[in-house]
Parts: sequence; C-alpha cells; structure tokens
Amino acid sequence: MPDEPEAPHTVFADLGLSEALLRGVADAGYIHPTPIQEQAIPVVLMGRDVMGCAQTGTGKTASFVLPMMDILAGSRAKARMPRSLILEPTRELALQVAENFVKYGQHMKLNHALLIGGESMSDQRDVLDKGVDVLIATPGRLLDLFDRGRVMLADCKVLVIDEADRMLDMGFIPDVERIVSLLPPLRQTLFFSATMAPEIRRLADAFLQNPKTITVSAPASVATTITAGVAFVQPHDKREALRRLIRSQDVQNALIFCNRKRDVDVLHKSLSKHGFAAGALHGDLPQSVRFATLEKFKNNELQLLVCSDVAARGIDIGGLSHVFNFDVPFRDEDYVHRIGRTGRAGREGNALTLATADDVKLVAAIEALTGKPIPRIEIPGLDPVSAEELAEAASAPRGGRGRGRAAPAKGRGRDEPREIARRGNARHRDERRPEPRPAEARLVEARPVEEVVEAPAPLPPREERFQEPRRRDERRDEPRGGRRQDPREAGRPQRESQPRDQQRDSYRDAPRDDRRRDRGDSRRDDLGPAVLGFGDAIPAFMLIPIPRPRRDAAEAQPAPDGDAGSEAA
Repeated sequence: MPDEPEAPHTVFADLGLSEALLRGVADAGYIHPTPIQEQAIPVVLMGRDVMGCAQTGTGKTASFVLPMMDILAGSRAKARMPRSLILEPTRELALQVAENFVKYGQHMKLNHALLIGGESMSDQRDVLDKGVDVLIATPGRLLDLFDRGRVMLADCKVLVIDEADRMLDMGFIPDVERIVSLLPPLRQTLFFSATMAPEIRRLADAFLQNPKTITVSAPASVATTITAGVAFVQPHDKREALRRLIRSQDVQNALIFCNRKRDVDVLHKSLSKHGFAAGALHGDLPQSVRFATLEKFKNNELQLLVCSDVAARGIDIGGLSHVFNFDVPFRDEDYVHRIGRTGRAGREGNALTLATADDVKLVAAIEALTGKPIPRIEIPGLDPVSAEELAEAASAPRGGRGRGRAAPAKGRGRDEPREIARRGNARHRDERRPEPRPAEARLVEARPVEEVVEAPAPLPPREERFQEPRRRDERRDEPRGGRRQDPREAGRPQRESQPRDQQRDSYRDAPRDDRRRDRGDSRRDDLGPAVLGFGDAIPAFMLIPIPRPRRDAAEAQPAPDGDAGSEAA
C-alpha cells in the first residue's frame, strides 16, 4: 500500500493576512490553504492582476475573497459607490460568495450587497444608499440598477470575474464587457475559472494587465478522490437503472443532473412517486423556491436533488457523497463541473453516469478531455447494451442514430429533421407527378390567326340589355300574378311611364314647387343631358348637373327689345 501523502505545512498565517481575518478563518475551521489559495492570496495582496485556473472544488472562492477583505479593511465606502465588484453567472453562486463574506469577516467591519434577480429591488437600493464595500452581483441586475442611476462604478478598485467560462456559455460576455467599460482603468482584476478555453484566454488578455497566471492542475482534470463509472442501458430502462443505483449505493445525499428542465420535473415526480425524498432545482423555478429547496437539501431534509446545469457551477454542498448523471452532458466540460460537486476538500466521492448507445460519442469526448477512460459498470436485471449496438452508434454519422443525442454537426442544427421532412415530401411529390409527355406531343400545329380567333357572339337588342331596375319594396310587394297596388295610391292619379329622357325634360320644365314635392327634398340639382353609353338605364349619381341662375339675378337682367317695348306699353 503506498504511503499516505504528507499534510501541507503552510498555514493561512504564512500568507500575510491580517489578524482579524485569520481569526475568522480559524472560526470557520480552516487551517491549511489549498494550492490555489496558497499561490493566489500573496499575489492578490501585492495588487497584481491574476488569472487563476484550477479544478472545481479546490477553494477558488476563498482565494479572492480573503485578500479582498484585507485590502478593503483600511477605508470606508461611499453611498451608491461600491469599492469592489464580484460578478457571478448564477444567483446561487452569488449567494454562496455572500455567505463566505459573512463567515470570514465576522471580526471585520465590512459590509456587502447582493444584487441578484428575483429579489426586491427596493431593498437592494436601500443597501446601496448606505454604502457597501463589496458588491456581489449578476450582470443583468447590476446593469438594470446602473441604468436607473442607483449605483455608480467610478470608485470600484477591485474587479473579480468568477466562473468566466460559465459567463461565456450563458451569453453574459457582452454585459461583462459593458460593465468593464464602466469601471475605472486603474483597477485590479481577478479572473478565475475551472476551464480555460481559447475564447476565455482572449477575454482575459483584453481585461487584464500583465496578469499572474496560476494553474494548479490541468484545465479540465478530475479530482483523484472521485470514483467514476458509466453504465450503458436501454433508453426505456434509465429511470429503473437510476433507482437501482440509488438503492445499491450508500447514498447520504446526491445531485442528479439532467440536460433539460422538463426532464428535471419529470424525474423529480418519478422519484417522489417511488418514495424518495427528492427536490427539483432549475432556472425556471421562482427564486424563493430555488433558495428554499437548496436550504432543505443542505439541511439534509432532502436526500436527492434533481437539477440542471444551473447548480453545477461553484455550489459548495458539504459532504456530498454522490453525483448521478441521468443524462450525459452535451459539452464535455460540463461533466467536469458536475462531478466536481462531490469529492471536495479531500473527501471521497462517487460520480455515476447513465448512458445509452446514442451517447457513446459524448462519452468518448469526455474521456478525451479528462485523459482517462471512465470505468464501465453493469446493473443486474436490466437489458444490456450489446457491443454491436455501441459499434453501430460509434460509426453512425454525427448527430446520433436519429434521436438527436449527440451534438449537431457544424452548420446543421435543430432544423435538420425539418430539412429531412422537406426532402421526403419532395420525393412523394415526384412520385405523384404524372409522366411528362414527349416533346412531339407538346408541339402545337401552326394555324392562321383567323382560324384561331373566333368572332364574338352578337349582342342582344339595346332594350333587352338596359332595363331600369325595380326598387326592392316593389319586388317584395309584387305578387306572383302581377304587381300589388299600394293602398295609399288608390285615390291618386297614375302617371304614365315615360322614357328617362322625357322624365328629365318634364322634371326640368315643371315649376320649382312641383319639383320639390315630387322628389321629397330641395337639395337636388337639375339634371343635364344623358351620359353617353348608358342609354335609358343611367344611375342618378352619374347625371351631369346643370347650374341654373338665381331668380333675382334673372329678374335684374334687361329684357330683349321686343319684351322691353311690350312692358313699356
């Protein structure tokens, strides 16, 4: 049996921390710093920028919280002007950092503010108005309060970007870039992450000035205290396989990770139905429910916590014995963050993963990232996955065997099934389409124009084409055998029907009073000659009005000679 490694001889007192801070660390029960803390704390106390990369669970939070508190202990904060800023990708991480400030700074006169979504904004404004030394915030709520004029960042001297790779995954980089542009150029910037992708390194080069790079382990390594394993099962046996694993293992408390939020709710109901003390945690839940569920799990009121990747970054749950991956993560780096919740601070942990044949490529990507194979385990009583199925899935085109389990290829995303459906519909359309005729059958024999264009049919007589329409009341009251006479017209003389032109002439020659009585109003103008092209059936609104001179103007004009002589006589 190999010899046990010697305990580290460095203590927190050797790192240059103040006496009040050392008492808070001792009260928390810590004596020896972790490797990342041992290397980062002296550099941060010197005022240099730091880019730290260490595997999850190694104490990165204390490596920047402790020296920050020592730096800020010498002065006071102003209203709405925090002296330091810590950016976190999730609310749970921000709450955890705030708890560390309370735990370590119980003997120091420093105050902090927590700006996260889902909480009362008025309470957060009241805390900012009193002045805070440390501002712990998520990017969205911080920018919201800044746009409202409730916080100013001109006096911020220390900036911490925690879990930078998670910021990139969640799309916070534009918000982070805007926040950095609001800070003074003379500041100290600390960059910490569990993985260091090339994109993150480029961001660090843009934000940091002559940083000290601290790497205490491989960028995506797994702690040696974690016992990992993967079991390949059939898709319909995954829930039963999880229940058998939980019953066969000595599970004190465990996190169960799913890839999708709806799968979290479904699995939580299934476990609760089978008698397990389980809770659910994902981003769509209200903030109060998330905090209450997490507190119940930390207080051992819940044994199992089914969650999405929102809980995979930085959450410190003491004594977590197991991590179960109900779904293999789509990104290989998420596997490192998931299983890093167990085996922390030198404790033993177990990380078991359930996979189907469609997940064989995802498992291979994880093994390539960590540099070691994941041991295979078998669950008795379930249908095994044969080696032929695994080989077939491994040789299948990227994207899996039609179930979409593997990551989509570049340039082909979620619309690929839709494109396949379009191709299938096009194939069926081609099958339904009739066979094209030969070119000789499609030729049209040339004929003279006189034979092609037929002469128009003769029009009916004018009297038959244009008839005056009857009013609706006349058509309604007219019986089948003839027109019904209105009782009101019994004693009136019947006028003879005349053509439209004669009616217009008679209307024009009639006295004004008679015309008003006939038409029922006094607003209608005199009607002029008929409009060409309509014959006798001319709508009244298309008749051309003829202006008539006023009566007084006609009387004022001098009469002709003959008339004048007669009047004089």
